[in-house]
Amino acid sequence: MDELANLKNDLFKAIDRLPEIKNGELIQRTLETILRLSESDIDRLDWKILNASVRDMERAFEVFSPYRHTRKVAIFGSARTPETAPEYLMAEEFARAITQQGFMAITGGGGGIMAAANAGAGMEQSFGLNIQLPYEQGANKYISGDPKSIEFKYFFTRKLFFLRESDAVALFPGGFGTQDEAMETLTLCQTGRYGPVPLVLIDRPGGSYWRDWDSYLRKHLAATGLIGRDDLSLYTITDNLQTAVETIRDFYQVYHSSRYVGDLFVIRLNVAICDRDLDALNREFGDLVVSGKIIQTQALAEELDTVTTNLPRLVFKFDRRDFGRLYQMLAKLNQMGEETCLDTHPETK
Repeated sequence: MDELANLKNDLFKAIDRLPEIKNGELIQRTLETILRLSESDIDRLDWKILNASVRDMERAFEVFSPYRHTRKVAIFGSARTPETAPEYLMAEEFARAITQQGFMAITGGGGGIMAAANAGAGMEQSFGLNIQLPYEQGANKYISGDPKSIEFKYFFTRKLFFLRESDAVALFPGGFGTQDEAMETLTLCQTGRYGPVPLVLIDRPGGSYWRDWDSYLRKHLAATGLIGRDDLSLYTITDNLQTAVETIRDFYQVYHSSRYVGDLFVIRLNVAICDRDLDALNREFGDLVVSGKIIQTQALAEELDTVTTNLPRLVFKFDRRDFGRLYQMLAKLNQMGEETCLDTHPETK
């Protein structure tokens, strides 16, 4: 009864403070949703799922909050890869190289490729998003005991934070889990629910794991119209670590981030581009624009309270469909800034 009395007291205090609390309107909507559910006929299992998933998210929000402005790379791959395998050694070296570029590394916290990446990045630059499983998935020694090691009950909440917090995705060969992560990431990129971010698929030198996978996509999906040919631009395949690192680093050469403001797609830039390059973008990628054209401007009125207020923008009415073409446009945009952006560091969001 004391716990219930304390809850009632805390809840009443929180409700009284809602008009003054940051994001109070969203907090109110969340409380209203829970209240409506309490009056519905959902059963005990439903409440257990809701409670556990919210607790998963609570822990993850708290852990990631201090690092929200540091760019991160999610690194996926098999938990079964032995330490002597070329893929293990590559994952370790890749994570070391990417953190030297100012990124942090996010892994699943387990063995194999995940352990290699945590080892390469080092504990201070690592996150481990572990999952409760009866076998195979204990926290590896390179992240175990660190406050940035989080254990999730559900795969879906774990996946949410892998992608919510990452600014790039690197995939090494793996089994069902890795394939699931690759396909879900591609689905979200293709539909615009995640990114744009660089997605890099890394083979061992001379390896064919991702090349064979790519051949399947081209033969059975692209050639039959189940995906668009431009969707193949959503990812990069390489067996060269330097290429993998540069693909991620260079993605943020000129491009900084993006968002929608009403029906406008706003691309924030690390540096402004010249009129000649803007004209070139309009000529080559005008098919992405529903009406009007791509223009360069300063922050819109709706963005003046953000940390990116000082950055120039490209603004246009995007068709919200051709994301493969959008990735091609961003690649061209970053090439335009190769000389002017060499001193720009990519790690700050």
